[in-house]
Amino acid sequence: MNLRGRSFLTLKDFTPEEITGLLDLSAQLKEKKKKNIPVDTLRGRNVALIFEKTSTRTRCAFEVAAHDLGMGTTYLDPTGSQIGKKESIEDTARVLGRMYDGIEYRGFGQEIVEDLAKHAGVPVWNGLTNEYHPTQMLADMLTVRENFGELKGLKFVYMGDARYNMGNSLMIVCAKLGLHFVACAPEKYFPNQELVAQCEEWAEESGGTITLTENVVAATSQADVIYTDVWVSMGEPDAVWEERIKDLTPYKVTKEVMENAKPEAIFLHCLPSFHDQKTKIGKEMKERYGVSDMEVTDEVFESPQSKVFDEAENRMHTIKAVMAATLGA
Repeated sequence: MNLRGRSFLTLKDFTPEEITGLLDLSAQLKEKKKKNIPVDTLRGRNVALIFEKTSTRTRCAFEVAAHDLGMGTTYLDPTGSQIGKKESIEDTARVLGRMYDGIEYRGFGQEIVEDLAKHAGVPVWNGLTNEYHPTQMLADMLTVRENFGELKGLKFVYMGDARYNMGNSLMIVCAKLGLHFVACAPEKYFPNQELVAQCEEWAEESGGTITLTENVVAATSQADVIYTDVWVSMGEPDAVWEERIKDLTPYKVTKEVMENAKPEAIFLHCLPSFHDQKTKIGKEMKERYGVSDMEVTDEVFESPQSKVFDEAENRMHTIKAVMAATLGA
């Protein structure tokens, strides 16, 4: 696997072998981290972290991973960059590419991170766009592989709004790696049909399958992995909460859903999660709509089947692998 100089924008651009190679490297780097073995082979390098959408896990994962590799970081929050406002994306890319060895972008349209990669002259990494979330996929697949020892042939069910970055990216990675992907949601929340068709082609090559269904019982029967995400994405108006709660409550991950899956099934969530009343939004939804949880119950979130914090930790190990591979560590 030689990814030196490559950008990491969407897993559509990577072969199954390259994705598996990144997972293998992630596992190696994780083992070294646990044994306190230094991996600071990128000393003297620097990376810029552009966050038009803020995030706890993505920022911490990139910063710790970069520091472990010996690199310096500059964090640019929504107020710390003129990208797209006083300076074009093209010009920003050319400036930062002269100063930094790599650039991370987390924000809005996929076209922004694509433009950055086109003009920067250094690797650009997608920390999340509206359409794709490739670094999360590596963390998810590493977590699944740690629990089952393999990926190929597993039944992976995503419940909820499958139209955006998480539904898209999970469908892609499952199709590429030979998992049986199921999107379980109301039909209007299914992924884009053009992307579904492409993923069906990849799945046919890998031995996986793609299924879209509204039937919760059929979808989760014999599932190995049950996955969900928040029902309202960052940047969407609060007004959509009422509609999403009405439409998606039947697709909440509950104890009954997990019991319908295999006994050894695991629960995953990219976080943050609204599983209790300990968040501002959680309290607000309770007051406005009388709901005590949303996409997952607290019972499931806190259960032994929940591997969400292993998954969150793996963000750092997999992001470290992406930077190490593309910068040539």
